[in-house]
Amino acid sequence: MKKSKRELLELIQVAAKDQQMLDLLLNDLLSPKEYEEMAARVQIVKRLIEGDVQREVSESLGVSIVTVTRGARTLLNKEGGFNLLLN
Repeated sequence: MKKSKRELLELIQVAAKDQQMLDLLLNDLLSPKEYEEMAARVQIVKRLIEGDVQREVSESLGVSIVTVTRGARTLLNKEGGFNLLLN
């Protein structure tokens, strides 16, 4: 793993011990739009895990079907972060 990626993960790990600190860090690292998109991705995956169909998720969250399909693809990776953290 590259040093820069390792250092980012270490920084996030420290910040994650305090929700307010993590929020401050994410606000510094991401644009407001990027932060909202990340939050939406989590909601997409959670809804798909709950069994909602992609079109419902797209319409209720106001995101494109392509975005929802991308979220669905992440769930195909049983060793991926979403599957390991949310199941």
